[in-house]
Amino acid sequence: MSGALDRDFAAVIFDMDGTLIDSTPAVIRSWTTWALEYGITAEQLADSHGLPAAALVRRLIPADRAEEATRRIVDLELTDLDGVVALPGAARALQVLGDRAAIATSSTRVLADARLRASGIPVPTVVITVDDVTHGKPDPEPFRTAAHRLGQRPEDCLVVEDAPAGLAGAADAGCATLAVVTTNTPDRLTRADLIVPNLGQVDWSLSDRGIRLTRR
Repeated sequence: MSGALDRDFAAVIFDMDGTLIDSTPAVIRSWTTWALEYGITAEQLADSHGLPAAALVRRLIPADRAEEATRRIVDLELTDLDGVVALPGAARALQVLGDRAAIATSSTRVLADARLRASGIPVPTVVITVDDVTHGKPDPEPFRTAAHRLGQRPEDCLVVEDAPAGLAGAADAGCATLAVVTTNTPDRLTRADLIVPNLGQVDWSLSDRGIRLTRR
């Protein structure tokens, strides 16, 4: 166990896609359809995981078409939930942590709700989406907002992420970080304090002192 994580935490903030749930097949289908419609190449979409859809669209589409293009990808993603499933250890982590857990995702509220329902995992009371913040990942605002809603300081929280953008935002918020190797290789997750294959490789224990995780 990394020395940086050999401590107790007040709460745990989880990313959603790629951390708690696997939505990769649906994401690929939706964005492939969208890219073909708008003449966007696979290379242009590279390294986009973890960014809000609207921010990615603004990066790729002229301003006069960005709003329309954003509506289109939202529609595509909402109508394709096939194959959205919980990742190993996700349901158990949320069950154990209860009201000490939160989700901070780059998805919109309506898409997050749809994917969480499709996955069947327990949903924490605190779910921060891109609709709840002014600046999405990699900005630290989503993590600071989640910590605030939990009644905790970011410095006392652990963030679990699978993408470099999320890890950067969490670190800038002052949170400790745990990375899961589900959508990126370890060499792209170097800002994490600890890297594990997935949430099935850690155990969570609660006490009066807080939350502690250990490797399985």
